[in-house]
Amino acid sequence: MRNQKPLLAKLSKLSRGIAILIDPEKAMNELQFARQLHAICEISPEFIFVGGSTVNAEQMSLAIKLTKATTSIPLIIFPGGTSQLNTSADGLLFLSLISGRNPTYLIGQQVEAAELLFHSNMEIISTGYILVDGGFQSAVERVSGTAPIPQNDVALISSTAKAGILLGMDCLYVDAGSGAHTPVSEEIIHELSALGKPLIIGGGLRTIASIQKAHDAGANLVVIGNKLEEDSLLIEELIQYRSHGVQVGSQH
Repeated sequence: MRNQKPLLAKLSKLSRGIAILIDPEKAMNELQFARQLHAICEISPEFIFVGGSTVNAEQMSLAIKLTKATTSIPLIIFPGGTSQLNTSADGLLFLSLISGRNPTYLIGQQVEAAELLFHSNMEIISTGYILVDGGFQSAVERVSGTAPIPQNDVALISSTAKAGILLGMDCLYVDAGSGAHTPVSEEIIHELSALGKPLIIGGGLRTIASIQKAHDAGANLVVIGNKLEEDSLLIEELIQYRSHGVQVGSQH
């Protein structure tokens, strides 16, 4: 296991970073996946995340292989379980679902993963994962059997984040869930950004306006997922946003 953590150092210095989350299940259609990777390269995000709640080992392996062959953008696994572990990636978010009370996702899966990861050359980033209510039942909620924290309970979200930091987490990931109707609020982001750890925000970020609000509130990195596959206009707007750092184009 590496002592140096260049990916974490990069994350810590970001102020308006973007990560694109790709679904390895889509890699089984290689032509479609190649088009997606081409669009991601045009956006030029700081990181590519790969993972999902129901992804299997074959899908993960193929997605990593194709992505690494296409781009040198750092590739980080965002795992939904131990079946998604693969040491060919550049890094892995070693998640603990600290918003829930299911021991499997607090420490059980982590114990199963430890033997493989401890001596790997992949960068392991200890991550306090906090699921908040995005207005619908997310895949994470279904798979983990845990309830999200209501977004109006900022005090509980803040205490949960502080507990993660005291436990030694390298960073915090606050997620409203893939396809969330309501993204993580600016109030939550502002509160947690003041705690001194890199802050990753995901779920429900469908427009440049919502991405900019998260950045303005203090997110080091925002994660954009399946919306890119549905909205080619968002790709063009993201390219412009990356160039100018301000809101441009349509707000949908």
